[in-house]
Amino acid sequence: MKVFISHAEADEELAKRIADTLQNAGLEVWDHRREILPGDNWADKVAQALRESNAMVVLLTPAALHSSWVRREIEYALGQKTYSKRLIPVLVGPPEEISEDDVPWILRYLNMIRLTKPEQKKNLKEITEALLAVAEA
Repeated sequence: MKVFISHAEADEELAKRIADTLQNAGLEVWDHRREILPGDNWADKVAQALRESNAMVVLLTPAALHSSWVRREIEYALGQKTYSKRLIPVLVGPPEEISEDDVPWILRYLNMIRLTKPEQKKNLKEITEALLAVAEA
């Protein structure tokens, strides 16, 4: 399974930690730092990665919820059969930081993972377990 992590630029550090955790569990994670080279058309590279991936972890932070690119990536995944039951929304931070009204309506109907303390590695285990469970299905 190849996993695409949708996140805002401000959440790069957390996305990297999640990617490392997933890779350590044996999952393949698309990494823009490795895949997009100087001079590449980054929008084309992201589109290619979305086509080649079959699971998505979307980090829902205040920055991501206001990112048009994150919304486009979510819309793409929701429209593809390969992502069926493989879109894992992750609310990041304390509940009072993110209003339910800010979360795209369709994601409110999916079972979300909440990372109240994203700095703790044990919280990242739930994301890995969710992806491994859908990989076996």
